Amino acid sequence: MAALVLVAVVLGIFAVSGYNRLVPAQASVDTAWANVQTQYQRRADLIPNLVNTVQGAANFEKSTLTDVINARANATKVTVDMSKAPTDPEAIKRFQQAQDSLSSSLGRLLAVSERYPELKANTNFRDLQAQLEGTENRIAVARRDFNSAAQSYNVMVKSFPTVLYAGLVGFSPKAYFTSAAGAENAPTVSFPSFSPSASPK
Repeated sequence: MAALVLVAVVLGIFAVSGYNRLVPAQASVDTAWANVQTQYQRRADLIPNLVNTVQGAANFEKSTLTDVINARANATKVTVDMSKAPTDPEAIKRFQQAQDSLSSSLGRLLAVSERYPELKANTNFRDLQAQLEGTENRIAVARRDFNSAAQSYNVMVKSFPTVLYAGLVGFSPKAYFTSAAGAENAPTVSFPSFSPSASPK
């Protein structure tokens, strides 16, 4: 009987210790995800100003602007509840796809903008370019930080003896943010020197 009590006490100590390590680990994952969302929101907040600035350029391609506006609207609709991510493995994937679509549309808009010298000379446009470049870098860092926090947390959840009780007390593995090919590198937001031959006709 004494031996059973001793075993129960030891297991209880392990369980409490494991639980106390999981709580801050999960908080780190939640914080890292919040940082990802913050950086994406920062980019979304910059886009209306960019669109308004670009609209001032004569004959700017309207379809390109429409694509960016629609992609931004779709991206801001997709959210992820990290508490449900383990039971909805597609949640982060949907979030990523919406953000990648916005990145693609934004990239096309910036590429087309290179053909407009009046934009190159626009101070507001240059400032927005610099802010977008900085935000893309912050997004890349936030993604890596999230995956790092999620990996550390998942190792704890899946390690013995924590794996025996983690799920019972509400700690399930977190889904990773999986980048599309090449997304580990922040997109380059730059504008080469304008050439007269590139002027729109």
